[in-house]
Amino acid sequence: MFKLNSKAVLVVLLSAAPLALLLGGRPSVAQSGATQVAAVNPDKPFVAEYYYKAKWGYADEFIALFKKNHYPVLKKQQEQGRILQVSAVQPRFHTTEDGRWDYRVTIVYKNAAIANDDFDGAEIVKQLYPDQATYKKEEQRRFEILEAHWDLPIEDVDLAAPAK
Repeated sequence: MFKLNSKAVLVVLLSAAPLALLLGGRPSVAQSGATQVAAVNPDKPFVAEYYYKAKWGYADEFIALFKKNHYPVLKKQQEQGRILQVSAVQPRFHTTEDGRWDYRVTIVYKNAAIANDDFDGAEIVKQLYPDQATYKKEEQRRFEILEAHWDLPIEDVDLAAPAK
């Protein structure tokens, strides 16, 4: 089944693995981080950055497919109130290949619970894309030309606040 937020859940679980090692190999402690954020700050927006690195020479095709097939799904979630904001940036200049990324999409979710729930976006996809064969083919292509992708939940740092 198509899970729209599976990437957000996956990044929480994947980013928890190194933390679990630091905590003495107790992944349940690290994985509960998102749950703790949701419990402590249930109304605070949850921000995640999604980095995309396309195969060399395919960045334009990748963003065209993203805009056509994925951005409308995110906008629909924004209309539903799940997402507060979606934005994207790209680097102005080239970097070294090991640090290269082509697009960073920032999504501000209403809160951590929504960002990590079991929301099923299949109905949105069916509504927006009645030609499912074309949609699936184009989404497959979008991921074929993707060299790397990583998700990074972030939080603000108050530089004016006294050090702890």
